[in-house]
Amino acid sequence: MPISAAVTSIGLVVMWSSGFIGAELGTREATADTLLMWRFLAAAAVLGGAWLLLRRRRIPLRALAEQAAIGALSQGGYLGGIVWAVGLGVPSGTAALIAAVQPLAAGALAGRLLGEAVSPRQWAGLAIGLGGVALVVQGDLSAGPAAAPAWAYGLPFAAMAALLAASFLERRVRAPLDPVDAIPLHCLVSAVLFTGVALAGGHAAPPAAGGFWTAVVWTVLLSTVGGYGFYWLSLRRNGVTRTSALIYLTPPTTLVWAYAMFGDAPGWTALAGVAVCVIGVTAATARRRPGRSAQLAEDPVGDRAVPRVPAE
Repeated sequence: MPISAAVTSIGLVVMWSSGFIGAELGTREATADTLLMWRFLAAAAVLGGAWLLLRRRRIPLRALAEQAAIGALSQGGYLGGIVWAVGLGVPSGTAALIAAVQPLAAGALAGRLLGEAVSPRQWAGLAIGLGGVALVVQGDLSAGPAAAPAWAYGLPFAAMAALLAASFLERRVRAPLDPVDAIPLHCLVSAVLFTGVALAGGHAAPPAAGGFWTAVVWTVLLSTVGGYGFYWLSLRRNGVTRTSALIYLTPPTTLVWAYAMFGDAPGWTALAGVAVCVIGVTAATARRRPGRSAQLAEDPVGDRAVPRVPAE
């Protein structure tokens, strides 16, 4: 039975947020490139093995090339930029705030590139959501700049741009694949990229500590299988603008994860930000029924359609 849009949205927020917790767990034991290398080696082995056993079929060369590019951008570019920026000393709150600009950028570009209408109500919701994220991360920002090189602050912007590019590319592919076919390929591409980086830096050997492998399992099952699986499902069901707006809920959700696992209690400012994020995302993602004049064009992917006439 197909997963509903609501379940897809909730799964995206919860599982995407788990990646920040997994990164903290893993980087306590090893460098960022070591964690990313073994995360994607494990993910490629698990998902690729499952695909060979349960789903093996011929994939067109065009689809392979398209999905390789999408995987390099959505996993290699996005995760590499965020994790390395934090590793270089950029405060995690600053990196999160920069990455949270993604919904506004997606909304600005969706109409021009994809023909997705962005209504004034959605624009207002996106702006409110950005204000909520700013409240959530205010504590990190007020702590002062970290001892990071100036160029490191460009990495979260590059990460955000990479994920946006992957999202738009996925919506324009000529040979679309189901997530169960695409995600193993994404993981394989990311494994090759991060293995090369770790080998070049002399960080390929994993630590013996059990906590590192706990983090690897966490990031593979929750962040990769769950997070990216729900992300691509949401893109196909909800579109780029609504999916990007849901990213606003990941910083406050991460606060809940951090409190439950590390005892990091959020302050009143963060809680206020959570409320503002909920309001903004509700405004940006709520759907209105299309009028009779709305005509839908069938999309190459079976369960999505793109409205020719804006329904909002």
